[in-house]
Amino acid sequence: MIAATGLVFTAKAASGPVHVLRGVDLSVAAGEAVGIVGPSGSGKTSLLMLLAGLETPSAGRLAVAGRDMGALDEDALARFRRDEVGIVFQAFHLVPTMTALENVAMPLEFAGRRDAFDKAAEALKTVGLGHRLDHYPGQMSGGEQQRVALARAVVAEPRLILADEPTGNLDRATGTVVMDLLFGLRARLGTTLLLITHDPALAERCGRQVRMEDGRIVSDTAGLKLAAE
Repeated sequence: MIAATGLVFTAKAASGPVHVLRGVDLSVAAGEAVGIVGPSGSGKTSLLMLLAGLETPSAGRLAVAGRDMGALDEDALARFRRDEVGIVFQAFHLVPTMTALENVAMPLEFAGRRDAFDKAAEALKTVGLGHRLDHYPGQMSGGEQQRVALARAVVAEPRLILADEPTGNLDRATGTVVMDLLFGLRARLGTTLLLITHDPALAERCGRQVRMEDGRIVSDTAGLKLAAE
């Protein structure tokens, strides 16, 4: 699912170039659940942005879901994200003027799916929000908004889910509910999952843990639990 070799990412800043990723090698098989851990500034989120095609590597090779990311133009990258990737951020990134149903249906509408709203309603019911279809983000709690974001991420049944601190803005109890849903959906769909987290307990729910420091992978070990369990 993921093959990265010598991946380098250098960001531009007013003070000069910032070397964010310094030669990352990472291989992830289809269906794996991988927890990515490490201190702030270690390059975790930048790695996720490259995997999603939201940033371009400065050097190295990257293939995701069989696509050579370096060979894709902006339109092809947008189609890749639409068809292959579901992304869940710490911030919910819902469109405030759209209902929960409209937010979740949006990626399917972009794909020209006639069943977009039916599938969106099913996804919202799966995350326990069948009664919130016509509610706007401002009318929902943080946990409910993150469940809408999760439904949007999985509605097209992507081959890869990228989650960046998805419980960071939630209390522990609500975060547990959201993560139980995420792991449950991932297991049901057989989707590959990369989860960035500062929570060791969440990382241990993945079948594998990758630790990053200073833009490099410094360890790659098996987790204590399989997410599918």
